[in-house]
Amino acid sequence: MKTLQQLLDSKKYKEVISIAPNRPVFDALVIMAEYKIGALVVLEDEKLVGIFSERDYAREVILQGRSSKTTQIAEVMTHKVLSADPNDSVEQGMSIMADRHIRHLPVVANGNVIGMLSIGDLVKETLSYQQDLIKQLEGYIKS
Repeated sequence: MKTLQQLLDSKKYKEVISIAPNRPVFDALVIMAEYKIGALVVLEDEKLVGIFSERDYAREVILQGRSSKTTQIAEVMTHKVLSADPNDSVEQGMSIMADRHIRHLPVVANGNVIGMLSIGDLVKETLSYQQDLIKQLEGYIKS
């Protein structure tokens, strides 16, 4: 099975898509819409300080009656962020996400965020791996 680094290498956007904690929520929404993604890592001086997701927006902005133009990311982001190592396997990443009920997983190397993976990224890779394995087994059985 592939490593998380290999999965990051195959993603459409190679750069880390992030936002600063002092920016308004509205800016995050614009970025997420532009890239068609569901979450952003929150970086301060290039260090991971949080994650902001559609779920945070729904629960902490909309349901609380806050304004996305005046509320800062730091006020509503998830502060306790789990991360993974680029050498972790897809299976290890899925285990973290399933055990902790999270949908987005930053990948951190030497204290720096090098990318983020969604549960969808990991599920697609797992399905592809399983399909390849089935083809190999069918080929083995037929020979």
